[in-house]
Amino acid sequence: MLYQWITKTGLAVLLLSFGLNAAYAKINVFACEPEWAALSRQLGGSAVKVFSATTAQQDPHHIQARPSLIAKVRRADLLVCTGAELEVGWLPLLLRKSGNGKIQSGQAGYFMAANQVALLEKPAVLDRSLGDIHAAGNPHIHFDPHRIQQIANALTQRLMRVDPANRSLYQQNGQQFAQQWQQAIKKWQQKTQTLQGKRVVVSHNSWVYLEQWLGLKKIATLEPKPGIPPSSAYLSKLLTQLKQNPAEMILSATYQNQKPAHWLSKKTSIPVISLSFSPVKNETLIVWFGRIVDQLIGVHL
Repeated sequence: MLYQWITKTGLAVLLLSFGLNAAYAKINVFACEPEWAALSRQLGGSAVKVFSATTAQQDPHHIQARPSLIAKVRRADLLVCTGAELEVGWLPLLLRKSGNGKIQSGQAGYFMAANQVALLEKPAVLDRSLGDIHAAGNPHIHFDPHRIQQIANALTQRLMRVDPANRSLYQQNGQQFAQQWQQAIKKWQQKTQTLQGKRVVVSHNSWVYLEQWLGLKKIATLEPKPGIPPSSAYLSKLLTQLKQNPAEMILSATYQNQKPAHWLSKKTSIPVISLSFSPVKNETLIVWFGRIVDQLIGVHL
């Protein structure tokens, strides 16, 4: 009798312990880019453990599918990436090699930010001679704060689906993020009113969503075609063009080759603004976006 009681009690404690461990176990989130890592941390809070496959100083188009990344994907409960072919050169291999069924396309653990919003610049014709173009549209959606909010809403729902035990936490964090983000957008829009209509040269066609949000006017691109470095002849032609139709800033990502932008700046006196393409380590989206805004308006104070 005593033996049965001890056995039942021990089993009950074991089951209770297992249930508590399951409830408090963090889900592993594999984020392809730092912006989605930052968003996942803010929405997931204490319920998630987030890993970012890339840093702000890397070109997300060109990442090596290292064994260490495969190991991280293998343990992931949720994959959060941009999509729209941004990671086409490395993510499919990671998914295939991982053998993790939970985060394959079509599963709850597979989340593509680009699938949650409308994309700009969908090409009418697919032709590799036109350079590195994305068939689904321009993938650099994280430079529009309104699209960020749409993605945050969708990611909150996905977290609740993947980890229903922490549904209330995700819902609360999602509401808190939305409130803070909308307040920040209002502040940024007030600060950037002077940027409306400013003419810009871009180093790569990465800024279309930022241009749309702020009302910037792109008049030239340093690349003759997407992904193709500029030649001396092309830069000379661009210099002539800008003397006739001057720009007010040159936008470049810090991870990109700065030489063409600075050469052009030296010849034209147009300031170069090197922007961090993603949040730096452990930086929140609000802090990162605030830095972007401050850099842009700093040229026109």
